[in-house]
Amino acid sequence: MAELVLDRKVGGIVKINRQKPVEITSDGRGVRFDVYMKDDTSTIYNIEMQTGEVKNLPYRARYYQGMIDLDQMARGAKFEDMKTTFIIFICLDNPFPEIGLHRYTFFNACAEVPYMELGDGSYKVILSTKGKQDDVSEDLHLKAFLEYVAGKEPASDFTSRLDAKVREAREHREWRKEYMTLLERDERMREEGREKGRAEERINTRREAARADAAEEELMRMRAKLAAYEDKYGPSDL
Repeated sequence: MAELVLDRKVGGIVKINRQKPVEITSDGRGVRFDVYMKDDTSTIYNIEMQTGEVKNLPYRARYYQGMIDLDQMARGAKFEDMKTTFIIFICLDNPFPEIGLHRYTFFNACAEVPYMELGDGSYKVILSTKGKQDDVSEDLHLKAFLEYVAGKEPASDFTSRLDAKVREAREHREWRKEYMTLLERDERMREEGREKGRAEERINTRREAARADAAEEELMRMRAKLAAYEDKYGPSDL
């Protein structure tokens, strides 16, 4: 997918983390990246799905870049060892509606010399499903992808495979939910059975105690009768 979004060749993926947490200080604000990847050229890719508010997206991109840079810089590392990074946002809304593009690519450049890059290796790419411009009509795969994200049926080989994976993940979540529901039901039934057993045991205990009390009372009555008999007729041979 990174190749589709960036329209460039991506090296072999050697590391991928989903929901990767990064916390630089214990009292500072951390971040959890949706997808964090590294290829065999050590280029880093961070892919984020934005389903909600996009007005603060530029600041979010700035913050994410800083966290990625701090995360990859070990103590004593050289600045030139910092890796090229691509932060990719896939948005259901358009953060720049007045422009109306489907894809925006940002990099640090010189204001006085247009398109003269700073060369710091940091790039941000924002995709929008609500672009109005005709800027992806020739890129049929990207167009199909954005339409699929927007809720349309898959219209390419990639989106068909993606849809199959989405359905598989959804079924897995449903199966897991159903399994956990059954597990909780079985545990609840076992607990109810244990409680019923304890209740029956308490009832049986009370019954046995009542029987013992009745037997004790009967024994005391028999002893009283025997004492009365002995008082009247003399000691019994019993």
